[in-house]
Amino acid sequence: MLFIVGIIVVIGCIFGGYSIHGDLGVLWQPIEFLIILGGGIGAFVVANPKPVLIGSAKCIGTLIKGPKYKKDHYAELLSVLYSVFKLAKSKGDLALESHVENPNDSALFGAFPMFQGDHHAVEFLCDYLRLLTLGANTPHEVEAVMDEELEIHHGEQHAIAGAIQAFADAVPALGIVAAVLGVIVTMSSITEPPEILGGLIAAALVGTFFGIFMSYGILAPMASSLSAIYGSDGHYMQCIKVALMGHMQGYAPQVSVEFARKTLAGDMRPTFAEVEETIGNLPPLG
Repeated sequence: MLFIVGIIVVIGCIFGGYSIHGDLGVLWQPIEFLIILGGGIGAFVVANPKPVLIGSAKCIGTLIKGPKYKKDHYAELLSVLYSVFKLAKSKGDLALESHVENPNDSALFGAFPMFQGDHHAVEFLCDYLRLLTLGANTPHEVEAVMDEELEIHHGEQHAIAGAIQAFADAVPALGIVAAVLGVIVTMSSITEPPEILGGLIAAALVGTFFGIFMSYGILAPMASSLSAIYGSDGHYMQCIKVALMGHMQGYAPQVSVEFARKTLAGDMRPTFAEVEETIGNLPPLG
């Protein structure tokens, strides 16, 4: 929602301010737009692999919705982790096997619908719990694998933001290309009367304006916002990782969960009392 508000402010201030003393009709130059956006999109497709192109096409929804995970998601996640660790402590890691192999049918995960509905988070947690049931018991080795997986996922997301930033960096240059082509058209019509030459020069200058406007007013803020959103959402997986490390090192469920809670950003972090109250109200483990 803030993304939409910001875009409206940018467009409103720039074009509204211009309209006070200028003719908005002069800014309507479809040929300039075609050269800049068409050339930019073509270069974007050439420069990026298919997953980045697909992710970029979906990024508007991400920008509108903002970070995927809110405070309620983190409160529920800490409850999930506590329940999992408590079951493992009381009945052994092998007691997790049925839940890990069929998380969609698990009564344990079923008590936490937001978590169970997050395929990537469920897969991440279950994969490492499965390693525990298979006998992996060296925390630093498991942590290294986790770090590598999270880095790959982080890189995939930030490749999208980086691609849009590269697009933003290229658009002003394409605006200059459009302006130069406009100047060529103007010079080829040098014998025309001043009113026609003035229109041709204005059209050429619109190319420069549009390239700069799209870069600094639209695309660069999009890339920056995406990067912030992906960074914020990355805390969710980091929270799971920290809690698993605590569990593997033999800490009590409450301590492992507290380690995870302390890694969260202040606006997303439930208080210690809130977590205690939540886990105190959890249903008994089956």
